[in-house]
Amino acid sequence: MNTKTASLALLAVCQVATMALWFSATAVVPSLQAEFSIGPAQASLLTSAVNFGFVFGTLTSAILGLADRVEPRRFFMLSALVATSANAAILGVDPTGNGIIILRFLTGACMAGVYPLGMKMATTWARKNGGRGDMGLLIGILVGAVTLGSSAPHLFNAFGGVDWRFTVATGSASSLAAALLINLFRNGPNHAKSPRFDAKVAFSGFRVPSMRLANFGYLGHMWELYAMWAWLGVFLDVSFRLSMSDGDATFWARSATFAVIGVGGGIGCLGAGFLADRLGRTTITIGAMTLSGSCAVLAGFLFGSSPVLLFALCFVWGVTIVADSAQFSASIAELSAPEHIGTMLTMQTALGFLLTLLTIHLMPLAVEGMGWRYAFLVLVPGPIFGVWAMARLRIHPDALKLANGRR
Repeated sequence: MNTKTASLALLAVCQVATMALWFSATAVVPSLQAEFSIGPAQASLLTSAVNFGFVFGTLTSAILGLADRVEPRRFFMLSALVATSANAAILGVDPTGNGIIILRFLTGACMAGVYPLGMKMATTWARKNGGRGDMGLLIGILVGAVTLGSSAPHLFNAFGGVDWRFTVATGSASSLAAALLINLFRNGPNHAKSPRFDAKVAFSGFRVPSMRLANFGYLGHMWELYAMWAWLGVFLDVSFRLSMSDGDATFWARSATFAVIGVGGGIGCLGAGFLADRLGRTTITIGAMTLSGSCAVLAGFLFGSSPVLLFALCFVWGVTIVADSAQFSASIAELSAPEHIGTMLTMQTALGFLLTLLTIHLMPLAVEGMGWRYAFLVLVPGPIFGVWAMARLRIHPDALKLANGRR
């Protein structure tokens, strides 16, 4: 195994191991509800506090340029260590109090030194010469691994859930191991020297037209993605109950959700990463958003129909809705100055997740007002806007910087 392969494999493992602290919240909440009878507001905060923390952390990191000014392995290690401590401390606080909310917020904030930073670290190994670049594939591998990890709680819950103490302890142990192992990562030949501090750099991604369009495409993509991920399981459970017993419906809905988000998403990330380096970033992102937006339109009309038919459509949705995710990040990496890639990726991620805080809470209002048959239509404007942005980028002169000129 060569140095590049070993380093990227290690990075993927460390990133997923640390991000498990975030994903475990989904598995922990049902157990806490059963044991401590926590209310809906507290249960919601246990999940949303991580998202709010991540937005806070990424915005702070972007404005201070930490992803580019701090040595990546040290930044990753410190973030993972703090996140590990915050997660482990959950075992010593009252699950019904405010202390656990603060700890979840801190855990989310630390992910700013893991998720976007991991993508920046992967770009240091991207092959750019000879017309055979692999930027899209490398970032796609990382995003695919994270996507698979994010769906794991649905699989755990399908088989009866997991004890929350075991989940917290395991997540803490895996994050601690990642904090130590990341020091074995080797930066690739594209690693740039640390730039001087300049707070204005964080916002330059919206001053440069080509980068602005790439960021607009990402925001359109994020408008749809996390709202679909958050509510797909509920949608499938309600639909399956119309043709199955409650027990069977719950099991198959949770299993189907894991397959759609984890398996389908992983296939989408890897496949799109491979194809985007050969066919072009805008080609893949426009195609993926066109298909995912179409699935958002059609899914509601299959509500209550054959579970097999609905699952088939949702699996296509799961593949296409995240297939383009890594390609927006790859586009920003290719359009940015090498010394500012980390900051640009962090800022892009921060704004995308800030937007998801709106759309995740928009869906229940849509369900209440229109029912499941039409609720997902509120997500369709996202991919429409994203397709427009990437079509504009495709004809911009800077598009020749993407995927070695393949746009």
